[in-house]
Amino acid sequence: MEVRNCKGCGRLFNYVSGVSYTNLCPKCIEELEEKFQAAKKYIEEHKGAGVSEVAEAVDVKVSQIQRWVREERLCFSEESAVMIDCERCGAMIRSGRYCDECKNIMARSFGSLYSTNTYQAQKTNKGSAEGKARFIGK
Repeated sequence: MEVRNCKGCGRLFNYVSGVSYTNLCPKCIEELEEKFQAAKKYIEEHKGAGVSEVAEAVDVKVSQIQRWVREERLCFSEESAVMIDCERCGAMIRSGRYCDECKNIMARSFGSLYSTNTYQAQKTNKGSAEGKARFIGK
């Protein structure tokens, strides 16, 4: 296990790889989660609130609110003017990283790659000697 300094408070903590917010100690992660819940509640109560208004109300940076929106943890209502851009085409979306059209395009692309690789693997296995008797000569 590795020991690191927390980016939030500076205290030492045991770093565990693969955990979200890995640069924060458990106490800062807990505080950030409380702020997330407060932001979620604020958005539910104030349907037309903007990103900066929510950030100010719950005392977090605007970039943190935007990160939660990208992660699809927060979603603003249709009444809100908050929109972010699709990382692929630039279309305006409510949450996430990609618009529905780009998600569909990527899913089809990945699906076609999978089916091509499966077909090639089946084709290669047909000519192999698996399942056939083999003899060792003297």
